[in-house]
Amino acid sequence: MSFEVKSIEEFQTGKIIPINKPYQWTSFDVVKKVKNLIGKKLKLAIEIKLKNFKVGHAGTLDPLAEGMLIVCTGKATKTINELMADEKEYVATVELGKTTPSYDLETEYDQEYPYEHITKEQVEKKLEKFIGEQNQIPPVYSAKNVNGKRAYEYARKGEELILKSNKIVITEIELLEFSLPNIVLRIVCGKGTYIRSLAHDLGKELECGGHLTKLIRTRIGDYKIESALSIQEIEKILTTL
Repeated sequence: MSFEVKSIEEFQTGKIIPINKPYQWTSFDVVKKVKNLIGKKLKLAIEIKLKNFKVGHAGTLDPLAEGMLIVCTGKATKTINELMADEKEYVATVELGKTTPSYDLETEYDQEYPYEHITKEQVEKKLEKFIGEQNQIPPVYSAKNVNGKRAYEYARKGEELILKSNKIVITEIELLEFSLPNIVLRIVCGKGTYIRSLAHDLGKELECGGHLTKLIRTRIGDYKIESALSIQEIEKILTTL
């Protein structure tokens, strides 16, 4: 699904912008950047006026993840909940043999296990268990809301936190690469699925531990990464309007 815009006013009326989120950027960083770029072009530099110009995103991506982030402007922000409910596709790299408290590279390794005995067939067999509707416990280092605070706020202070499981659906899992200690997976899933938790849970199933080392969201509904814009491309589009 390609992106087209003919006038700056279209952003104010409402546009859906597929963006390729850069590594180490938060989803909020992207929204803020887009809002500032468009706001300046609309001559809405005064803070009070900027608050009247709505910009939001449909589904958070962790800072260490890359890929498809849908940003909505103006009246298109009313479609955010609908877009968030759409099916998503990811390509994830999982390192076996080590675990981290955050289930990814945000925190240091806390455990190491032998992994050399793991076979491709074992991985494929265990992956079958994760297809379908299931309960999944989110990572404690997540943006999950707990008593008015984000779960990661408790975790980073060393406070013990037990999160409730969520009902999720994974429709497809494909093993794309097998090169120990790393494996690469393609995952198609529904709303609320944490790929970090999947990496951690797969490591438990294989009894060798595992954590996420790279994550790219390649699709949200009909929006594919191939059509997503970089921040630089958005800047270029705006300069020509």
